[in-house]
Amino acid sequence: MVTNRTQHNGKEPVKQGSGGTYPEPNKIGASTPFDFNGKKLTPYGGLLPLATMLEKLGFQALVEATVKVTRLTKVMNSYQFLLAMVLGLYIGFSRLNQLRFIARDPILTGVLKIVQLPPQSTLWRFLAALHGSVAPQLLSVQNQMRRRVWEAANVKLKSVTLDTDTTVHTLYGKQMGARKSYNPKNKGKKSYQPILTFINETREYVAGELRNGDRPTGKQIARHLQSAFQSLPPGVEQIFARADSGFYCWEAVEAYQKAGCQFVVVSRKTSRLLEELRRADWKPSPKTDADAQCEFRYKPEGWGREFRFVALRYEKELEEVETGAVEQYQLFATGGYTYRVFVTSLDRPVDLVVWFYNQRAGAENLIKEANNDAGLAAHPSGRFDVNCIHFQLAMLAYNFNCWLMLFSREAGTNAETLKHTTLATARLRFLFVAAKIWTHSGRTGVSYGSYYEDRGIFQQLMDRLRGIRTRGPVFGSVVAVAFS
Repeated sequence: MVTNRTQHNGKEPVKQGSGGTYPEPNKIGASTPFDFNGKKLTPYGGLLPLATMLEKLGFQALVEATVKVTRLTKVMNSYQFLLAMVLGLYIGFSRLNQLRFIARDPILTGVLKIVQLPPQSTLWRFLAALHGSVAPQLLSVQNQMRRRVWEAANVKLKSVTLDTDTTVHTLYGKQMGARKSYNPKNKGKKSYQPILTFINETREYVAGELRNGDRPTGKQIARHLQSAFQSLPPGVEQIFARADSGFYCWEAVEAYQKAGCQFVVVSRKTSRLLEELRRADWKPSPKTDADAQCEFRYKPEGWGREFRFVALRYEKELEEVETGAVEQYQLFATGGYTYRVFVTSLDRPVDLVVWFYNQRAGAENLIKEANNDAGLAAHPSGRFDVNCIHFQLAMLAYNFNCWLMLFSREAGTNAETLKHTTLATARLRFLFVAAKIWTHSGRTGVSYGSYYEDRGIFQQLMDRLRGIRTRGPVFGSVVAVAFS
């Protein structure tokens, strides 16, 4: 059926858009008036989720029961002193004198339940009066908090991968324990060389200690690894581990074996190992970036038994042969080749062993994050024991971010798909949030801007944290899908 109608029927078009008026933009310029009459405003509104997590998981009772402080304080109790310093590091102030900038911040003082922070001298007197045993006690607090976080956030990891590494902190003062040792970026300068171990799946700091600038001995490495194994939650059944050539020793391998841990460790160059490499049966390596690969059984001098060694071989360029090869990180050179050798307890093919070790590169980024963002590299005191305590406080602030990340993850996220949000990024997105503290009829609340981009994630996080409940000796899960 065909309808005949004129092309222009005279009907006026209906308005498609709403007829509402739009607000004009704020006109900010040189003549804009300003004053300082605003009350209870804070740029750190993101401290509310952290305060909620600490309260729901019983952080204060845990600290007071674990950390033994005999010093009597007046302006604040010992828990408030410790939490104030950790929150300062979490916000981004790695020096105690910088806390004066947030001394009267309403949300910070509200979390601490004080009117204002004491001056720098009071904070320093408290920190300097702490016994050296407080550092391992703070590490114990983190281990117990990890168990509670895993229960409440429904983390069900049966297998974890531990990445252990050392880092170099160049010192510019007269700190105790400073040594002139391995320091490739600032050769000849004194430094510390702390050891740290992270859980690859959750990016949590699990064990570590501040050390002087001397290279760690085999016994010190074994003691650190045992501490890392003991710090894991009870649900972990299988452990994998990766470490660079700084941990290539019999004591480390023996510690891995006693814990039933599968490991890959980079080998160091020795004359006996070079002989084994020359006698090895080399084959093409199409699945790696090397020219050839091999594997063999070998017992280094002083070791209890032989182990499986896998190696990659790279042909050196002519210029490198003429000028003489310089040993590089994870590599050592001889003749016309450069080698990359690993000792391992894994029975996987060579290319998979190398691939597994290469994933360890993320641990170096975590150390960089701890150094630059959590204030780990700031050693404020000349006393070594005080710097050890500051070390654990900085890593506690680092772990705060990791634990909040586990609670705010999307449903269905597992160990392979979890994206790590660095502390610097988390500050910009979730911590530096403008807010106003209000009080009415004896109640206190926090108001955020309606324009906040991540309000959905923030709301979900708060709902989960407020839903944390204890079920007998354990915490009930607030995340429906398990993290595994």
